[in-house]
Amino acid sequence: MNQAADNVTDMLQRRGIFPYPVAQGFVTVAASTLVLLAACLVFAPSSVSPGALAGSLPFAAVMAIVGLGQLLVVQQGGFDLSVAGGVSLAVVIAAHYPDGDNARVLPAVLLAASCALAAGLANGILVGFVRLNAIIATIGVNALLYGAVFAVSGGVPRITTPLLAEIAGGTTLGVPNSVYFALVALLVVSFVLKKTVIGRRFEAIGANPAAARAVGLHVRLHQMMAYVCSQLLCCLAGVLLAGITREPTAFQGDALLLPSVAVVVLGSTSLLGGRGFPVSTVVAAFFLNQLSQFALAIGVPYSAQTIIQALALGFGIGVYSVHWTRNTRRSVK
Repeated sequence: MNQAADNVTDMLQRRGIFPYPVAQGFVTVAASTLVLLAACLVFAPSSVSPGALAGSLPFAAVMAIVGLGQLLVVQQGGFDLSVAGGVSLAVVIAAHYPDGDNARVLPAVLLAASCALAAGLANGILVGFVRLNAIIATIGVNALLYGAVFAVSGGVPRITTPLLAEIAGGTTLGVPNSVYFALVALLVVSFVLKKTVIGRRFEAIGANPAAARAVGLHVRLHQMMAYVCSQLLCCLAGVLLAGITREPTAFQGDALLLPSVAVVVLGSTSLLGGRGFPVSTVVAAFFLNQLSQFALAIGVPYSAQTIIQALALGFGIGVYSVHWTRNTRRSVK
């Protein structure tokens, strides 16, 4: 079975289903990030000062973690639009359940993870087994998650416990702790996707479910697990966000839905499914976060941030489409 998965992946590469090599995608987003940093140094030095980076990097780390979760779903040709509800529910559970008691932080995190697991299973069953459209299914689950958000919080913010604020919002060796959490998530996702048989099967299924099913791979199970992992990563991001913001609202996850898709596309992952690029996705998260900081530093109003993110998403789709067309023509020749 392992050899069959490898053969399917190799076949898809030869036929051009994976025509966009990781190096090319990484170079594009890395070069864009360097150009942006140069522009920041010239036109808005305050946006790359030590204080500004210390304040923005935790949010870039949260965006990277959510982006990794969305990446897994997009690799299966779907979308997880319940990201906002998943993050928000983890935020309010982490902030409200302990009620200022440090001893209740761990039970709160476990409760949040259990809710994320249930949400991921609901998404996965509806999409993978009931065969509902991913957008419709995840929007429905998102509505249920927000119902739980209001049940827990009543729409009222609450101050995070000191322990969670220290863990999520503190620093180690001058680096925000949330960055370390993002790096661990990146290492785990990259290792599983690139160095294990499960990862090769996962990418093969996303690129061509019919071919993967023909060789006996469990397509629906892998699709379901993508949504489960996505929600668990959203849970991690929400718990970190609760500690970083100190007094989080019930709608913290709303601002992460569009960026979660944008960083996946900027990281060169096809929206049609297939091979994913975790490292490029994380770099894209830093790029998009720094782009927002640059825009604010030069006087662009905060209300325009969504427009900036949408433009970045459009730019990513445009760049990918150009490379896709070129490589497809080469494979035909």
